[in-house]
Amino acid sequence: MRFNSKEDIIALTPLWKGKRLPDGRPYVSDEYLKKLREMTLEEVWKPIYLKGYITQFEGNLKVLHHDGRKLIGRAVTCSYVPTRPDLHDVAFKQGALEGRKGNYNQWVVDTLVEGDVVVADMYDKIFKGTFLGGNLTTAIKTRTKTGGAVIWGGIRDLEQMVQVPDVQVYYRGIDPTPIREFIMKDFNSVTRIGKATVLPGDIVYGTEAGVLFIPSHLVVEVVDGAAKTHIKDEFGFEMIQKGKFTTAQIDKATWTVEMLDLLMDFIKKDPRGKKYRNLDWSEEYRLAKEGNPDDTQTAL
Repeated sequence: MRFNSKEDIIALTPLWKGKRLPDGRPYVSDEYLKKLREMTLEEVWKPIYLKGYITQFEGNLKVLHHDGRKLIGRAVTCSYVPTRPDLHDVAFKQGALEGRKGNYNQWVVDTLVEGDVVVADMYDKIFKGTFLGGNLTTAIKTRTKTGGAVIWGGIRDLEQMVQVPDVQVYYRGIDPTPIREFIMKDFNSVTRIGKATVLPGDIVYGTEAGVLFIPSHLVVEVVDGAAKTHIKDEFGFEMIQKGKFTTAQIDKATWTVEMLDLLMDFIKKDPRGKKYRNLDWSEEYRLAKEGNPDDTQTAL
């Protein structure tokens, strides 16, 4: 048993080819985290879904703040199981060897750096499963600056937690009991939040609708794909209003060369297209010319 093993994290994320954090997690740059804040859930979800990552979203969560704020950051994952004396002894001895102090949830919070988000599977434990309270939420704020947590389990000290600025927390329920009778089985390994599978370094994208976990190696493609969806919507709405194209044409998965040419002209000349002028549309043109197996389907 090893907790937060750099070698294990690198082995779990071989598709990431860029810079890594000291613990081995993929380091998606702040530039892309900032761009994600400007995008909608559906815009970000679509490119992931089309790549076959169909279990990356979970919406069956409560949210600490209902003010439209988003939670975006790099996942620090951890998983827990119900208590068992022999396993607890093994886990705590390993933690001591690694120099860890306090309880299992404190081990995780003590490692956080700026831009991190805790992603904890507490196996839906709420009574005595309160992973966060006022103190640890304050610690998360101090270490991550604008981070937070996604907890498949409980929280406590709600009145204190809502007073901590610039964080967002997703959770399953509230209970006044302190956290008890649990064991950490994984730290920065594969974890699960409801229907979603999460790896360390995934980008957490949380809105009031729920949380999407973006595989780190897809973030650049997701951001560009979401940007394309956004400008296509801007252009498509205008074409429908002008009667230039029908909704059926705009909703096709693959646009024609004529439609793409008009879109390129819109991006070049309209102020709304300015920030999209560096996008590469060669794949869209290729599909328009060669045909797409999904041509009979509408866009997602």
